Amino acid sequence: MKIIHIADVHLGAEPDIGCSWSEQRKTDIWESFRKVIDRCRKENTDLLLIAGDLFHRPPLKRELKEVNSYFRSIPKTTVVLVAGNHDYLRRGGFFDDYSWNDNVVVLMSHTCEKVEISKLNLAVYGCSYYEREVPEPLYDDIEPSGLCRYHILVAHGGDATHSPIDRRRLINAGFDYVALGHIHKPEIIAKNRIAYSGSLEPIDCNDFGSHGYMEVILEKDNIQACFVPAAVCEYKVMDLVVDETNTQYDLEQLLAGHLAKEAGNRNIFHVHLSGIRDRSVEFDLERLKNLGRVVRVRDDTHPYYDLDELSRIYEGSLIGEFIKRMRDLDDSASEKALYYGLDALLDNC
Repeated sequence: MKIIHIADVHLGAEPDIGCSWSEQRKTDIWESFRKVIDRCRKENTDLLLIAGDLFHRPPLKRELKEVNSYFRSIPKTTVVLVAGNHDYLRRGGFFDDYSWNDNVVVLMSHTCEKVEISKLNLAVYGCSYYEREVPEPLYDDIEPSGLCRYHILVAHGGDATHSPIDRRRLINAGFDYVALGHIHKPEIIAKNRIAYSGSLEPIDCNDFGSHGYMEVILEKDNIQACFVPAAVCEYKVMDLVVDETNTQYDLEQLLAGHLAKEAGNRNIFHVHLSGIRDRSVEFDLERLKNLGRVVRVRDDTHPYYDLDELSRIYEGSLIGEFIKRMRDLDDSASEKALYYGLDALLDNC
């Protein structure tokens, strides 16, 4: 049996809103979902598991129709989905009574239910959210039952306010595979058996690392599950080290050069400045952001001081004693405090 497990697709989301690439990111999310559907068709995938938050919010009717047409294009694939905390089943919402294709199974109960898919000799377990937050554990007591050959749990949650999950109990429950959603970073809980697929695309600017889906093969007593990177882009950290000779112009040229090397992809960057700058220089971070796909710039540079010279000049004074004591501590936090303190003390001299 061939299975694809996705979660946290967040159709309708617009990451990095206000940035020049935000609208493209919204389109990318739909495009990545369509590519998963294409993969199901091409590979004759038996089962597509969607572990919550297919939509970024309770869906509009036109969004349901669009997604249902995608599912209609893969009639040989059984689609099983649950609603998560973002696309929860709001009372009176379009999700509640939507008429899905015959190949789609929506587990709509408040508590875990079981649906048997006879052609696959499979029982699938799961439930949907009806509120944004579900602090109660939904999956602690669920175990496989019945005569089906395979048993799969589709679950959304894993933190204090979104169905806490006891991982040890889940491991011992006895499911052939557990498809988890809600945590955006992919994570293997038990090799080949329990996994967070992570979000299909990075949704938040802090969703660092690879994103994609899980591909699972069930063959008799053998289970193979692996993560497949599939996202259009990644959020990455770009570290730039400066020194006391660098000006704003120098820094812009340095960053522009690094961004030019990334021109062949659509990654988005957090720029981290470190090192020593001239005391008279203040970097314009907004200008740096405007040079390309830069979502944040953090300035951890500190002004250049000749500490030996300052110690000599201010020996016996408050400033001299402050330098001595802070240098004796010799750790990164104390180093930052030293430079911040010198800024304040010297500005008031």
